[in-house]
Amino acid sequence: MPELPEVETTRRGIEPHLLGRRVVDVVVRQPRLRWPVPGDLGTRIAGRRIEAVGRRGKYLLLRTSVGTAIVHLGMSGSLRVIPQDSPADRHDHVDIRLDNGRALRLHDPRRFGALLWTDAPPETHPLLAGLGPEPLSEAFHGALLHAVAQGRRSAVKALLMDGRVVVGVGNIYASESLFRAGIDPRRAAGRIAAARYDLLAERVREVLTEAIAAGGTTLRDFVREDGRPGYFRMSLNVYGRAGEPCPVCGTAIREAVLAQRNTFYCTRCQR
Repeated sequence: MPELPEVETTRRGIEPHLLGRRVVDVVVRQPRLRWPVPGDLGTRIAGRRIEAVGRRGKYLLLRTSVGTAIVHLGMSGSLRVIPQDSPADRHDHVDIRLDNGRALRLHDPRRFGALLWTDAPPETHPLLAGLGPEPLSEAFHGALLHAVAQGRRSAVKALLMDGRVVVGVGNIYASESLFRAGIDPRRAAGRIAAARYDLLAERVREVLTEAIAAGGTTLRDFVREDGRPGYFRMSLNVYGRAGEPCPVCGTAIREAVLAQRNTFYCTRCQR
């Protein structure tokens, strides 16, 4: 599933092509995504200029003067800016056509993505209202993690992936951040000292910043908005490397399942 760096890479890629452009119309070939594409989306957005291209967690926000389109890429979705007359693939479900002859095309083979609309401030939408702070913002820090973790017996990795605690730290980047912080992902969240949470917050920011700079991580379906793959996979220390030697100590990387997600860690470097 595309995680925060992949979504932010997409946002930065499409923003220059969308900002200030007027929407001509919307072509919906397949409305049955994770949630139905609103039938009146074209009526609501046609003739409006895109005033901002934002992101909240893993959601992209296309803001206009009358409302906001909320886009989620699901497990296999991607957005590309293409000429309007480009032939549509069977998984090209929606085109938002612009006044410069180009279109923003939503491609989603598994149809777990979404394209929704809200007239209200997007932060009040049910999908966004309960989200925690952005991990690259000043609102995210070790003291926050330590406070939320008090009394929790669940694994620290599950805490880090809880969108109500912090948004967008998905499976890949949680595994990599915990490795860099030297924390065993299986360790009970409530039994980790404040100083270690300070380090973990720093490593989360570090990993996500590096991943964004590299264009995200290529895992099966994800490609950048221009079709090129992300390259952070080349920097992964533990994720997807079960049985391979740890890059620090040489111990074989272990794999476990935590909160129904595959988890990778080094038994010597992570305590």
